[in-house]
Amino acid sequence: MPAAVKAFRSSPVVGSLLLGAISVLGYAPFNVYPAPLLALSAAALIWLRASSVKAAALCGLAFGVGIFGTGVSWVYVSLHDYGGMPALVAAVCTAAFCTLLALYPAVVALLLRGLNRVPSAIGLMVLLPALWTLTEWLRGWVFTGFPWLALGYSQVPDSPLAGFAPAFGVYGVSLAASAVSGALARIAELAWSGRRLPAARRVRSLARGAPAWVAVGVLATGLLLQSRHWTQPAGEATSVALIQGNVAQELKWRPEKARQTLDHYLELTRSSRAKLTLLPETALPMFNVDLPHGYLDQLRAHVTAHGGDLLTGIPEYAGPGRYYNSVISLGTTGQQVYRKVHLVPFGDYFPLTWLFGWAMNLMDIPMSDFSRGSPDQRPLAVAGQKVAANICYEDAFGEEIIGQLPEATLLANFTNDAWWGRSLGSRQHLQIAQMRSLETGRFMLRATNTGVTAIIDPHGRVVQAAPEFEVAVITGEAQGRTGATPYVRWGNNAIVLIAAVMLAASLLLWRRARI
Repeated sequence: MPAAVKAFRSSPVVGSLLLGAISVLGYAPFNVYPAPLLALSAAALIWLRASSVKAAALCGLAFGVGIFGTGVSWVYVSLHDYGGMPALVAAVCTAAFCTLLALYPAVVALLLRGLNRVPSAIGLMVLLPALWTLTEWLRGWVFTGFPWLALGYSQVPDSPLAGFAPAFGVYGVSLAASAVSGALARIAELAWSGRRLPAARRVRSLARGAPAWVAVGVLATGLLLQSRHWTQPAGEATSVALIQGNVAQELKWRPEKARQTLDHYLELTRSSRAKLTLLPETALPMFNVDLPHGYLDQLRAHVTAHGGDLLTGIPEYAGPGRYYNSVISLGTTGQQVYRKVHLVPFGDYFPLTWLFGWAMNLMDIPMSDFSRGSPDQRPLAVAGQKVAANICYEDAFGEEIIGQLPEATLLANFTNDAWWGRSLGSRQHLQIAQMRSLETGRFMLRATNTGVTAIIDPHGRVVQAAPEFEVAVITGEAQGRTGATPYVRWGNNAIVLIAAVMLAASLLLWRRARI
C-alpha cells in the first residue's frame, strides 16, 4: 500500500477532505502549482484502495468538498455580505452549492474504483486523466456551467504545463496535469511495492519505468509548446488606460450616491489621454436613459479631443422588458454596444422563479433581471483595434470567448468583483483571465471596480496591475495581434475527443478483463 494511502488509512474521508483543501494552494493568490498535482495523486491512491465503490465515492465527495468549500467560500460573501441573505440561509446555500460541485470528483473516484479490473498503471495514467477532464468539461456547461477551479487554472502562468493552453485550452492543461498526477501516483505504488529492494536499485527501477517517462514527457512537451508563437503583432501598440473606481458595493446602487459616482468616473477619465480608456462593469450605476443630460457627451468630448475611444459598462434599457448588462463605446468611432450573453443565475437573472422565488425575496441584488444579449456579436472596432468584450463571469468560458476570434485583436473584461469582498475570488478571477490570454494569444485588458484591474500579455503574465480596493488608473500599451491558436480553431472539441478516446480504451480493457 502506498505511503500516501497508509497515512490516511484510519480516516480516508478526512484525508481526502484535507487533500482537496490543499489543492487550493495551487490557485491564486498562492500559486503553488505543484500542490494540486500532488494532492490529486495522493487522493487517487486512496480512491483505488478504498474498501468499496461506495467508500471511494464518499472519499471523492470529500475531496471535492475540500476544494470547493475552501476555494469558492466567497459565494457566502456574495449571498450574505452583499446580497443581504440571512447568515444561516447563506451558509446552507453555500454548503449545498459546494456539495453539488463535489459530486464531480465523487464520480471520478467511483468510476476509478469501480473499474478495478483495469491494470493500475492504465487506471492512473489513462483512466484518471480522462475522467477528470471530462467531468470538468461537464461542470463547465451543465446548468449553465461553473468552470471555476478547473485543474488547468492552477498551472497558469508559471508551470511548464501552461504550454498546453494555446493548443487545447484549460481542459487540455487539466488533462496534462492529471496525467502527471496519475504518473506520480503510479511511481508511489511501485516505490512501495519495491520498498525492500536496495535504495539505489529502487531509484534506477523507478527512473526507467513508464510512469517516470510519462511525467517527464508531458512536462517536456509543455515546455516545448511554450516556445511556440501562435499569433503575430498587428500594427502599432495602442496606449490604454484602465480605470478602477473602487466604489464600495454597499454604496454603488444608492440613488443619493449616483451623481457622486458619475463625477468620480468623469474625473478619473479626464486624468488620462490614452487612445483607449476602459471603465468597469456597470461603472455608470443607472440605466442609459436615466443619465444626466450631457453626461455621455462630456466623456466623449474628452476622449475624442486626442483621437481616442472609451468603453464603459452600463445598464442598458432597450425597450419594454429588455434590459441588458452592456458595454458601450464613446469616441471617434461612434457608439457601439456589446450586451452580456452568459448571464449568472441569481446574479444577472433568477431562473425558475416559481421554484426559487423565495431566494429572490431573501436577497437584495440590484439589476438582477437582465435579458440575454445575442450570441453572435462581433468585436468592437475602437482605437484602431477590434476588441472582444466580455463582462464579469463571461471570461470563465473560453469556448465562448473564441467566438469573436480570430477577428478580434484584443480581449477586454469588464467586471465588478466587489461582490466577493476581500476573499480569494478576485485573484482567482484574474488567473482565469490569464488563461484566456494564453488560449487566444491576445492581450487581455481588465477594468474592474475594486480589483484586480490589470494588463495581461499573450503569455498570460500580468504586465501591470492596480492594488485591490484602491482608486487607480493603470496606463500602458497593448499590442494588437492576429492569427489563431489551435484552441481558437478547435475549441474544446479536440481535448474532449482525446479524453473520450482514453476513456473508451480504458473501458475496453476493463471489459476484456471481465471475460
